Amino acid sequence: MAEPRETRIDQIDQVPRIVYVRAVDKAALPQDLQEATADIPAPYSLHAPDGERLAIVRDQKLAFLLARQNDLTPVYVN
Repeated sequence: MAEPRETRIDQIDQVPRIVYVRAVDKAALPQDLQEATADIPAPYSLHAPDGERLAIVRDQKLAFLLARQNDLTPVYVN
C-alpha cells in the first residue's frame, strides 16, 4: 500500500501565488473606470486566478512591480 503523502509546513510557502497581468481594453470598462483611466494611454490590470480584477495601473512594468512587491508571481496573458 502506498504511503500517505505528507506536506511539510515549510513547503507551503513555496507554492507560488499567481496574479495575471493583461492589457486593458478601456472600452470594455465600466464608465467610472473609463473616466478614472482617461489619462492613461495603455493601462494594464492585475487579476486573481478566479478572474477578479485587483488593480489597474499605468503600464506593464508597474503591474509586474506591484505584483512582486506583494509577493505575487506575475504571469502575462493576452
